[in-house]
Amino acid sequence: MKGAPVDRRVLGCMIRALNHRGPDESAVVIDNNVGLAHARLSIIDVEGGHQPMSTADGAVTITFNGEIFNYLELREDLIQRGHRFLTRSDTEIILHSYLEKGEDCVHDFNGQWAFAIWDSKKRNVFLSRDRFGVRPLFYAHTPERLIFASEIKAILACPGIDRRLDLQGLDQIFTFWVTLPGRTAFKGVMQLPPGHSLTLRDGNISLRRYWRPEFAPGSANTRSVAQKAGELLELMEDAARLRLRSDVPVGAYLSGGIDSAFITAMITRFAKDRLRTFSVAFGDKEFDESHYQAECSAYLGTQHQEIRCTSQDIGLIFPDVIRHTEQPVVRTAPAPMYMLSRLVHEAGFKVVLTGEGADEILGGYDIFKEAKVRRFVARQKHSRWRPLLLRRLYPYLENVQRQPEAYLRSFFRIGNGDLSSPFFSHLLRWDLTSKIKLFYSRETKQQLADHDPLAEMVQILPDRYQEWPDFCQAQDLEMMHLLPGYILSAQGDRMAMAHSVEGRYPFLDHRVSDFAAKLHPSLKMRVLKEKYLLKVAANGLVPDSVVKRHKQPYRAPDGKSFFGPARLDYVGELLSPETLKKYAVFDPGSVSKLVAKFKSGHKVTTRDDMALVAVLSTQLLAHIYLVASVGTT
Repeated sequence: MKGAPVDRRVLGCMIRALNHRGPDESAVVIDNNVGLAHARLSIIDVEGGHQPMSTADGAVTITFNGEIFNYLELREDLIQRGHRFLTRSDTEIILHSYLEKGEDCVHDFNGQWAFAIWDSKKRNVFLSRDRFGVRPLFYAHTPERLIFASEIKAILACPGIDRRLDLQGLDQIFTFWVTLPGRTAFKGVMQLPPGHSLTLRDGNISLRRYWRPEFAPGSANTRSVAQKAGELLELMEDAARLRLRSDVPVGAYLSGGIDSAFITAMITRFAKDRLRTFSVAFGDKEFDESHYQAECSAYLGTQHQEIRCTSQDIGLIFPDVIRHTEQPVVRTAPAPMYMLSRLVHEAGFKVVLTGEGADEILGGYDIFKEAKVRRFVARQKHSRWRPLLLRRLYPYLENVQRQPEAYLRSFFRIGNGDLSSPFFSHLLRWDLTSKIKLFYSRETKQQLADHDPLAEMVQILPDRYQEWPDFCQAQDLEMMHLLPGYILSAQGDRMAMAHSVEGRYPFLDHRVSDFAAKLHPSLKMRVLKEKYLLKVAANGLVPDSVVKRHKQPYRAPDGKSFFGPARLDYVGELLSPETLKKYAVFDPGSVSKLVAKFKSGHKVTTRDDMALVAVLSTQLLAHIYLVASVGTT
């Protein structure tokens, strides 16, 4: 290893920046020019699982965020192989698995993790991130050193790290909602992609992928539905059972949809005490699902608690939300999740199980249904009755339902040649999101003149992508990008860990996702019935009304959250021409017109909402991390 000895004070600043992730204790280990630090959230082996943790001879040391859920089974196997343990923690399991199998040990883990291992004998550092990227892991590599952390704010706490926004990273976010692996919104700060490991040896880093979903759809034979539903139920029961392993109480999120209700039903099969569940209720009926939440709680017998969220609440907490997302967002949906995790923390819980992942692996998103209908209509674009199916999309959006057929054909881009695109399913979403770029400043447009996010996406498509069914291609785009980069990050880990709460996701057990990847698309979406196999498996376990209801995606009030009765000084300051010129990402004149539209009370569009949230969140990001001190975050 190269570089000067590690400064303990710098490690101290880094770990203090992450205190919210691990408020229970912190520690630092330094081996000359290698330093590891840890902020601990004590969940398994509260008394014995202190970190950083070393082997008995001190040769191998680890700092680890996350959980290895099958650690008890791995422990028994390792004991049979001659290993001896000093603690009951899953952290020690990783150490001994590494001693037994080296970097291939990650294949044995069923869990969610980000860890770093210092091997003093081999003189290398080994980093790994779980298959779906539940746990974040960022790094900055310079000629002198490798700096890594669970959040970017800890890296920015290091002297000499350049604090600049990455315009190409922003341009990717304002296309896909996320950056592409492993870029971030900050220049020079990378993220280890999901399902990857990194090794630093002799000053050089090497990345390798150890896992990715591979679709191999099986038969569409309807006679196998009951059998497949039984297999899914069995896998989900075990996935939930493993994720209940904890030395502290475990709760669950109950949104009112089938995913969280199904997970809650699984938990009640194993929980000894009455389960505590938590949810967000909205004052605005357009977004509220509290009726279904109450129905699910009563049916499943949980002790339920909700937090009510208003648009005013979102405006008040939004700066804290962006401090934790560490990236711009195009919707305010992370904000209510921030409030929800605060409720869980105040109730005395550190762990919650949630239903994230079901839509991606089992075909639940509206975008899958939309793509299926658009393909069906486009193949006979002159048909008089096929376009009627367009009205089956987005029943919760009244404005779409009122539009004439010509508008719907144009809006859904029927007949413009998109069928040949590998991104057919996502082009509408990406095109709408890209309208944000109309607000770029002249300088930003010049610097991004040659930047093509879609060409970058093409370069990272898997080799067999074109061989997969259309439905599976759409799934892959969701699973490998939006899921880790936004759902599990901005809405997931970052909002939960802001209040020291760990989210666990049974649907993202790799055994479940591997099983789902082999299902025929018709078992995921039967005609236009989303998550068909899950609904078959859930029959009798959750209320019929929840199984049969139209999917209502999780949404929250957007632009109006910042122009209500509450005075939000930061909004006016950050969207002022002076501050916009200071950061130079957006054009002051264009943004001023957008702000005036919101203040006037005129009807705003989805494009307006997304643009306002994108501009404001970017301005907040710049203000917090390019100006303010982050060492005390």
